[in-house]
Amino acid sequence: MPIIIVILGLLAVLFAMPMHAQTQPWSLEQCCDYAVEHNITIKQQENQCRQQEIQLSNAKNQRLPDLSGSAGQNFSFGRGLTAQNTYTNTNTSSTSFSLGTSVPLFTGFQIPNNIKLNQLNLEAATQDLEKAKNDIRTQVAQAYVQILYDMEIADVALRQISIDSAQVARLQALLNIGRASEAELAQQKATLAQSQLTATQANNNLQLAILSMTQLLELESPEGFSVVCPEISSVGRDIIATPDDIYADALATKPEIQAQQLRLRATENSIKIAQAGYYPTLSFSAGLGSNYYKTSGFKADDFSTQMKNNFSQYLGFNLNIPIFNRFQTRNSVRSAKLDRENQTLQLDNTKKALYKEIQQVYYNAVAANQKLTSSLQASESSETAFRLTQAKYEQGKSTITEFNEAKNNWLKSESDLTQARYEYLYQLALIRFYSGQSLKL
Repeated sequence: MPIIIVILGLLAVLFAMPMHAQTQPWSLEQCCDYAVEHNITIKQQENQCRQQEIQLSNAKNQRLPDLSGSAGQNFSFGRGLTAQNTYTNTNTSSTSFSLGTSVPLFTGFQIPNNIKLNQLNLEAATQDLEKAKNDIRTQVAQAYVQILYDMEIADVALRQISIDSAQVARLQALLNIGRASEAELAQQKATLAQSQLTATQANNNLQLAILSMTQLLELESPEGFSVVCPEISSVGRDIIATPDDIYADALATKPEIQAQQLRLRATENSIKIAQAGYYPTLSFSAGLGSNYYKTSGFKADDFSTQMKNNFSQYLGFNLNIPIFNRFQTRNSVRSAKLDRENQTLQLDNTKKALYKEIQQVYYNAVAANQKLTSSLQASESSETAFRLTQAKYEQGKSTITEFNEAKNNWLKSESDLTQARYEYLYQLALIRFYSGQSLKL
């Protein structure tokens, strides 16, 4: 009875979650979507995109005319000019109003190039956002596979307890009829206790894996969280594309490549913006205004009359021709060209880093596939050996030590098989992901 209670207790801890949560486990796609929606880093990257949208709006608005108004009130004491165009020692006051506007007509193509630059920067920021989403997706997938692996290991540990419990019960029955010794029973009980400890450790690892996943998802608590176990019967039969084929697909789809290519294109506009300093600029301005004057001791027209009589308007064009600005334009162009060279190197570096990642994933997948094949054979062989040893042990033709050794070898091969299976499953999912497909197991 105590053994049954222990098994039931471990099962209860392993699957302790609300009933509604057990019927609604999370799939990998749901985990990825939820993490993308709630991850703080991604929200910060989204704000960066919004900031770039504002920068683009500012660049476009440079084409618009500006409009400003002003009002002034001045008081003068002492000698000053009167309305009769004479100077006298008296106090004067004046009130002025004006409204003016200016429109850039030609800026050396600076405005259109600045707009294009900010458009490219916005597109690059959008690709950076997608890169951040991909990063969180791969983290979630890794955590997801870790949960699946730990679930399998916990299940193997429970099977070990079941086998050891059955043997303890069997030896107890044999001891009662005098066909087994106290030493054999004590040894098997010690083996059962070790199996229970292993199961507890496996369950703790599972709970930590679930905690890591829920933290990635920004969930408040890991309680009630479970995942969908994928169909893995066909694992190991897939044809793995070569690194060059995967890389060719990745160049056209991976957002980090797209972002660096957009920034490289943007450097061309930065050069043109710097070169705008060589061109003359032309602007148009217009305005209107009026004034009211009053001198102490002299008669003046009323406010409305003066505002009407003094009302004036103006139109004007302003041409600015650069002649010498201490080589600032030349150096700005040189600096922009260096930025282009650096961005070219950055793009090459990003491509090389991507190819190295793909190579690593490819060879990890190949190794995992080979490991899976070997683990399948080892598991089948060790299970067969265990079944034969178990039969011999129950017939009294094998010792308890031989039985436990065969059992441990079988359970270890099961653990190795589980690890190889999920390692290959994860690496295969990464290969498909680098090829532009969605991340799924």
